[in-house]
Amino acid sequence: MYTTTIEYEDYDGNKRSKEASFHLNKAELLELQVSWDGGLEKVLKKIIEEHDQKRMIEMIKMIILKAYGEKSIDGNRFAKSTEITDAFTQTEAYSKLFMKLATDDKAAADFVNGILPKDLVNDLKKLEAEAGNDASKIAEIPQKTN
Repeated sequence: MYTTTIEYEDYDGNKRSKEASFHLNKAELLELQVSWDGGLEKVLKKIIEEHDQKRMIEMIKMIILKAYGEKSIDGNRFAKSTEITDAFTQTEAYSKLFMKLATDDKAAADFVNGILPKDLVNDLKKLEAEAGNDASKIAEIPQKTN
């Protein structure tokens, strides 16, 4: 789970702080994986290789919307619904987060790494280490070129 505090100004000019949580469980990841020809990872790699800003922005938005939810007080549920997502996207907190992820490669990579299930992240790091790769970044987004 990825939780961040977003400082923003509301539509009345008041300074606000919103704690926002994001998570994708294994079932949601599988659903995303099979919804793309060749899998989500292949699509993301192609977008990155081609420096396709339009598609990258679309992917960032899709991932934010798919991962946003509200954790129950007892920690047993992570509720997601159209109403919950719509309420979030109608705030400047969403806009501020979206702009940060769209313009800051490290923040985007941290976000993607943070929303994945911890055991899946650990498995991926283990596989990368065994393969001799740098396991410090699972989602590596190259610097944008202008």
